[in-house]
Amino acid sequence: MAERRIGSCRDIPGRTREYETIFILKPDTTNEAIGQANAKIRHVIETGGGRLLKVENWGRRKLAYEVKKQLKGIYVFFDYLGGAGLVEEVERNLHLTDTVIRYYTIKAAENVDPATKTSAVTDETFANASVPGPDEEAIATGQAGARPFGDEEEEGAFDFEEAVFGKVDEPVRRGG
Repeated sequence: MAERRIGSCRDIPGRTREYETIFILKPDTTNEAIGQANAKIRHVIETGGGRLLKVENWGRRKLAYEVKKQLKGIYVFFDYLGGAGLVEEVERNLHLTDTVIRYYTIKAAENVDPATKTSAVTDETFANASVPGPDEEAIATGQAGARPFGDEEEEGAFDFEEAVFGKVDEPVRRGG
């Protein structure tokens, strides 16, 4: 990592800044590559004296315009505390990562007391951030989480007809 920058004269000693970084990965990126990119950024934040507050994978979404010949991308969100110069190092590493097609960082708050901010990142939530959610198009068309036809007979599965009409063992036959 580059030499550490001295903060601004407005910084209060013992306080840090809160940053939010969103980066977009290529849509064909594997879960393993997403996990590697997340681990790389986490390492940069922690070695730079920062603290990770939140990591989320927002899934595969359509981009507003074409970016590096891509029409879709996988959005990943990082919320973290850090001092001056940390953002430059995070963005430098994102720029060097081949699967990242765009990134953007904002300063969410200045002079934040680190003791008041709790980290929602556990090993489990960090691992879940490497798995994108359903595709935006799949959600819109109702295909997200849809089971193939004929899977209704699972134990514990909700049966609409049974809930409305009650359990019927055999169909009633009329006439004959």
